[in-house]
Amino acid sequence: MAAPDPGALNEEQRQRLTDFKIQTRVSNETYLREHQEIQLLISGFMREVLLRRPENIRQFAAAHFTHPDVAQSVREKKRASAVS
Repeated sequence: MAAPDPGALNEEQRQRLTDFKIQTRVSNETYLREHQEIQLLISGFMREVLLRRPENIRQFAAAHFTHPDVAQSVREKKRASAVS
């Protein structure tokens, strides 16, 4: 991959790009905070990966996220975290 060309954008374009990146990051963080189930999905997946250490991670991920019980598991974890 080629190195970025600092002369490709003028100062105004660089500032607009920086502002866009900051706004996108803030928006993403807000969304993730408002949707705890995403963190629960990812942490559950990571826990299973580290416990099972699958050889084919793509196949394991596909099976994990399409498992019929995954939605119920997330709902239960979300309920439990709201209680504690």
